[in-house]
Amino acid sequence: MSMKILRPPLLAVAFVSASAIASLAADPAGTWLTAEGKATMRVSDCSGALCASIIALKEPNDPQTGRPKTDAHNADAGKRNRPIVGVQILLGLRPQGANKWAGRVYNPEDGKTYDATVTMEDSNHLKVQGCVLFICEANTWTRKR
Repeated sequence: MSMKILRPPLLAVAFVSASAIASLAADPAGTWLTAEGKATMRVSDCSGALCASIIALKEPNDPQTGRPKTDAHNADAGKRNRPIVGVQILLGLRPQGANKWAGRVYNPEDGKTYDATVTMEDSNHLKVQGCVLFICEANTWTRKR
């Protein structure tokens, strides 16, 4: 038997397997509530990578000023007066296997950016984990219906 005879069936099996794997991947795009319900996030495609932005806050105004909360802790002083609603917090997440992405996460509570992994636990739960060296903190978001 020649190799030419085996190639088309092997390609067909590889194509079917790849299609089956792709169909198992969950779609994280949509609207999510953080674990504490403090914020609503929108996860979407950003030029071929996943990203997420804050679209609403449970308490949108600063209690001291009565004005909309700002990105007050940002390391870039020029961004400290921008409204926190609209800030992108998940940055450049790339696929790392079925239902898992890696990139960066911006934490507006301390103004720092960390390495991140995001995992779809199921169609309604998204685990977001930020790490510095070996110290990680995770938060599970729930899909908003």
